[in-house]
Amino acid sequence: MTKSIEGLWPALLMPFQADGQLDLPRTLAHASRMLAAGSDGVTLFGTTGEGLAFSVAERKHVLEALLQSGVRPDQIIVTTTACALEEAIDLGRHAIGRGVTRQLFMPPFFFNHPRDAGVVECVSQVVKGIGNDSLQMLLYHFPSLVNVAFSHAAITELVRRHPKQVIGVKDSAGDLEHSLGLVKAFPALSILVGSEPHIATVMRAGGSGSVNGMSNVAPHLLRRVISSPQSVSPADEKLINDLIRLMTVLPGMPFVSCYKAGLAEQTGDDTWLNVRAPLSRLEAHEEKAVREVYRATHQKFDTI
Repeated sequence: MTKSIEGLWPALLMPFQADGQLDLPRTLAHASRMLAAGSDGVTLFGTTGEGLAFSVAERKHVLEALLQSGVRPDQIIVTTTACALEEAIDLGRHAIGRGVTRQLFMPPFFFNHPRDAGVVECVSQVVKGIGNDSLQMLLYHFPSLVNVAFSHAAITELVRRHPKQVIGVKDSAGDLEHSLGLVKAFPALSILVGSEPHIATVMRAGGSGSVNGMSNVAPHLLRRVISSPQSVSPADEKLINDLIRLMTVLPGMPFVSCYKAGLAEQTGDDTWLNVRAPLSRLEAHEEKAVREVYRATHQKFDTI
């Protein structure tokens, strides 16, 4: 069965200057590197991309610049999550108007534990507000971050209401059994996992691919896994687990800052160390530890 969205879609890290302003040339160059490495497309303004720290105007500007740089509309998943539903609708319409139909949306996280009925109505209002049958919405399930889940019941109801537009789930729960449960319960949907060690197992069960952060530093590695989930080499499995140590070598480090430190070490470009508030750069000892893990891992492979 061909799914609406398949393959590798790096959750694009966003480069900033020291004052927190986006570095657009580096953004476009990084997206180009991801595509040249074999990614099926890129994902804008997700959690890894610090998306909710961007204004609506900034998000529109970056999307337009990416398209003007030559990236095709079908090579982009754009996150349209916003606290104000009118802003989410505005972002969705803006993207649709430029041919970007693949959109990622979080459940409403800005009130304490909304009921399923409220979650469903929130998403439904956004879909209706965008008002375009070409919309391909992925539901962004990340309960450990936002404390709100897309339950099976909510997904079922949203697919019932909007069978053309709600086409899948981006599962960042980090729970293999949950991902496999989604694949089993919703075989017609595109299920893309965020946890890199789970990609091959979920794809073998019928999953569609991955939107993940690790591919920012290891796109070739993740391309190999997604291209051949039935035969991932032990060496590649070990590389994935080794690279996860970028985020866990010391406790309490923000994962975005860790991936940025790894990318700074990989590229020799310390601009990648910058983040936008409320995130913060790693402390010097943390950065040193992450760089050491990256260098030790890099010695074990020819290309990631």
